[in-house]
Order: sequence, then C-alpha cells, then structure tokens
Amino acid sequence: MSDTPKKSTRWLLYAMLAAFVLVLLFTELGTALRGNLQQLFLKTGVNDAPASGVPVTAATVSPAEQPAVTASGPPYQLALSTLDGKTVSLDDLKGKVIFLNQWATWCPPCRAEMPAIEKLYQSVDKSKVAFVMLSLDENPAKARRYIEQNKFTFPVYVPAGPMPNDFTTEAIPTTLILDPDGRIAQRMEGMFNYDTAEFRQYLDSLARSAKR
Repeated sequence: MSDTPKKSTRWLLYAMLAAFVLVLLFTELGTALRGNLQQLFLKTGVNDAPASGVPVTAATVSPAEQPAVTASGPPYQLALSTLDGKTVSLDDLKGKVIFLNQWATWCPPCRAEMPAIEKLYQSVDKSKVAFVMLSLDENPAKARRYIEQNKFTFPVYVPAGPMPNDFTTEAIPTTLILDPDGRIAQRMEGMFNYDTAEFRQYLDSLARSAKR
C-alpha cells in the first residue's frame, strides 16, 4: 500500500501547526489568546504586585541589581492627551498618588494586567489616587477601540510631549507609582496583579503621607 496518504496527512498537520503558530505570533487573535493565558497565570497570585517601595521587575532579581530610581526635579513634566484629544499635564495631579502604567494593545502582558487594574481603579479613593493609563500605541484609535470593547473605565492617555528620562523603559508593561509630592515611590517592570488588599493598603499609606 502506498504511504502517499500518510505523507499528505503529515504535511497537512505540519501546515495546520505552522498556521496556528503564525496566528499566535502575528495576529490580533494571537495577541488576545496570549494575554488571556497570562491573565490566568496572574490569578495564581505568583505575581502579586509588591506592597513596598522597592524597584522591582517581574524577573527574580535582587533589589541591589535593580537600576537606581533617580530624581529629575519632581513633579515630573509630562504633557498628556486624552483619547478625546484634551491636553492635560501630569503636574495637574500633584497632591495625589499616581498609578502610571505604560502599555500597548499589541502587548499580551499589558492586556493580562488590565482586568486587575480596572478592579483596583474601581476600589480606590479617586480623591487620593489618580490613574494614568499611558498608551504607547502609534494609533490612539486602537487603544480607544480596545478600551471600549473591554468596558474599562480607568482614564487612558497618550504622550503629548517628551517622556521624562526616569519614565523611559525598554519593556512594557512598566508601572510607576508616584507619591503625592511627585517622586517615584516604586517602579515595576513586567506584568503584575494589582488587585490585592496589600497593594491597596500600600497606595493608601502613600496617600496618607501627603504633606498637610
């Protein structure tokens, strides 16, 4: 018996596997699937956001190996634009703790963080904690569409001016926590679960440290 049918079946399986890999790597569906898988990982609690002021990354690296958080004259000057085109300044939020998350729609770990960030946003005192979800998408319309599709309510911005040197990063998501005086209290590179009681308490403690 000829083994031609077996070879045809084998090549068909290879082609299907290759197509699946291409979908995972290069399509919007693949980005969403990877984000959903990473979201399941965050629910294990392994990557809960640290409730301290130590600069950290998602990798297991000692604090001594982390780059130093430097000061460049806080409050930092950063012009922001809302998805509706309104221009605001980061300086306008001075006096509040600022949760600043740099993300993009093409970044699966960024997508994985979003539901927990939304829950955190819904649970904090907005008079004390401000959220700046800073989209790095080249086309803000993509960010708007993604936010609307997922019914997220936190405020989303795009940069409208140069990024302060202390904010720049080679990886996203990167989250910066600024204290009420505009100083960087914590820097987290990589995806984390921010929807924890400990992290809420950390933000609250920073808010209470504001100068009266």
